[in-house]
Amino acid sequence: MFNPTRDQSRRFFIEAWRKQQQGLPITPLEHLAADLVRIHPEYHAVLGGGEEALARDWIPEGGEANPFLHLSLHLAVEEQLSIDQPPGLRAIFEALLARHGDRHPALHEVLECLGETVWRAQRDQAPPDGVAYLDCLRRRIKS
Repeated sequence: MFNPTRDQSRRFFIEAWRKQQQGLPITPLEHLAADLVRIHPEYHAVLGGGEEALARDWIPEGGEANPFLHLSLHLAVEEQLSIDQPPGLRAIFEALLARHGDRHPALHEVLECLGETVWRAQRDQAPPDGVAYLDCLRRRIKS
């Protein structure tokens, strides 16, 4: 899944959640995805809805967060933490974790900065700026 389509990405989360709910065998990546869905009960109905979720659009102006974007950012952060990429991310995350005392809110701090970094890269048609990403996170530790 290096460059999945929107539907492929959405199907991945839907299927991972379905398989876990039904006790079916799942890959390690599906297990991670299903665990991310599990900690977001607000998305259970959407992912359980199957095909309806594939066609739906969530627009920020409507006040709704796109659950698939949110879960994809979570998955990206988990991968980044596992390999400490960009270098120093894991140490910053540990500081955020100590500040929050709970993994999920600490992850959401990282998601906010990752989302901003990806948005800027898309807007500027440039690669993501790892230095700016880490700077965003360091500011969150201090605030």
